[in-house]
Amino acid sequence: MSILFGRWNFDGKPPDPDYLEKAKSILAPYAKDGGSVHVGTDAAILYYPFHTTNESRRELQPYHSPSGAVYTWDGRLDNGPELIVELILANDATDVEILAASHARWGADCFPKLLGDWALAVWEPFRSALTLARDFVGTRHLYYAIGSGHVTWSTVLDPLVLLAGRSFAINAEYVAGWLGSFPAAHLTPYAGIHSVPPCALVFLSAGKQAVRKYWDFDGTKRIRYRTDSEYEEHFRTVFRESVRRRLRSDAPVLAELSGGMDSSSIVCVADALLAAGAVSTPRLDTVSYYSDSEPDWNEWPYFTKVEEKRGRSGCHINLGPHGFFKFAFGTQRFVPNPGSNRPPELTAQIVNCMAAGGNRVILSGIGGDEVMGGVPSSIPELCDLLAQANFRPLARQLKLWALNKREPWLHLLLSTCGGFLPPTSIAATGARKPAPWLRRVFVSDQRAALMGYPRRLRLFGPLPSFQENLNTLEAIRRRLTCSTLSAEPYCEKRYPYLDRSLLEFLYAIPREQLVRPGHRRSLMRRALCGIVPSEVLTRKRKAFLQRTPRIAISAEWNSLIGISPLMACASLGFVDQTVLLEALNKVRQDHHVAIVPLIRTLSLESWLRHLATLPSWET
Repeated sequence: MSILFGRWNFDGKPPDPDYLEKAKSILAPYAKDGGSVHVGTDAAILYYPFHTTNESRRELQPYHSPSGAVYTWDGRLDNGPELIVELILANDATDVEILAASHARWGADCFPKLLGDWALAVWEPFRSALTLARDFVGTRHLYYAIGSGHVTWSTVLDPLVLLAGRSFAINAEYVAGWLGSFPAAHLTPYAGIHSVPPCALVFLSAGKQAVRKYWDFDGTKRIRYRTDSEYEEHFRTVFRESVRRRLRSDAPVLAELSGGMDSSSIVCVADALLAAGAVSTPRLDTVSYYSDSEPDWNEWPYFTKVEEKRGRSGCHINLGPHGFFKFAFGTQRFVPNPGSNRPPELTAQIVNCMAAGGNRVILSGIGGDEVMGGVPSSIPELCDLLAQANFRPLARQLKLWALNKREPWLHLLLSTCGGFLPPTSIAATGARKPAPWLRRVFVSDQRAALMGYPRRLRLFGPLPSFQENLNTLEAIRRRLTCSTLSAEPYCEKRYPYLDRSLLEFLYAIPREQLVRPGHRRSLMRRALCGIVPSEVLTRKRKAFLQRTPRIAISAEWNSLIGISPLMACASLGFVDQTVLLEALNKVRQDHHVAIVPLIRTLSLESWLRHLATLPSWET
């Protein structure tokens, strides 16, 4: 992922050269392929490319258009050939040239036309205006901070925080989002620094600031076929295209292969595309993680089945007894948020794996579980039938789902009706209880964020299942925005299950195609039969890890208990320290504790302690 950075002084004064040199120093670890700078009378723009395609190596950024606008672009444009024809450009036009021509012709209306993963900045000095925007799902990061007389933007948080000349208050809503599920996509941990929302643009000019959504899914779109086989063929077509788009690379691509259906399907379809000569990448490698210490999470039998099918093994990384869990920040390097910590030994193994394969792109199965019906809930389908007053089919499906779930149909009906009630209602579905160690005032002030920003379903308008799809997509957006770009390993992550064309198809078909009583991921299993090994397609849902985080907590007990005299989380009013320590003791004694909120709380505490070690930082 390329790095965009810029600073614009509203008063027309030239940028401070010392400030720019400091920014260059902070961004140096990301300068894998050189860099360039544009300095104007009142703005400076830095660009550090990270090349993953032949086309990107021909790009010159910052890109200057004939109108005088300056463009910086971090992305992959999937529908470039179509836009080239529409805009009458040269066949070898690069992505940034297509962007500039699109923006010159359609202005901000060009953004819905840009299919792919991207973030961009457009500086127009002739009208003193700056536009920042991200793709529809937010796969690329872009942050900005408006100061006294200037605005600064960057695809990494580091320079915005470290060069501000002050410490920041911790954003309480971000903390609540982190402890509940994931923070809202426009937030950062720092009050005063914002993230450009996914599928939105931020427009800044002298005395004016506007944030607006530029596109959304069409809730009226319907795709209806006569037979299951037609849905299956359509799914295979759009999924193949999604994977093909993400195999656009001039170097071997690395795919995460967990042994689950999402990652396995990506690898198997990618292999078929490679065999057909339909992609530019020369090779697909895989990396798989495993741990012998988690008896309910043994992925080895499944990812090796995929390796047998493709005739080659991938890189295998043993997570050890602690897995991905690491609470102590063993580095003086700035860590931007509480979710950015990874055990250094694990990082080293991933770096070595990518270096051995010459990989710059990683394919991830994130999103597949959510969009393909990995959680076999009957509620969206039943809500659709209720909203459409299809009472006979509703009664039939209630009976089938009740038998499958082994619960009274009346309870299922009440849960269905609860989806239309306010989230605070007792009867509403999906309500969460905040962790018991959180302070009452904090819970009261930040209840929505702690509950994952729940929304009630509307009885009229788009189908409830469509509304639920958008709610789920928003949760994915929050998850992606909460992740950060790391210099080690420095790579570009791509998500085939978050392709816009694929999601438009999935959101337009009947819910019963995705999930049926006793058949989660129904469409996926049917469509990929014979493509993905049957052992993977028929496997049970992955077990949630319980033992590994408990082992990690016990192993780091001394460092964790050492925080007890004065916990940062407690001093900021987030946590009741006594109750939290009681919960930690229960974990050591193998008593039941809500393990995910506990892990999140410990990560937050360790991160706050890490910030306190930085120069001139006060929490």
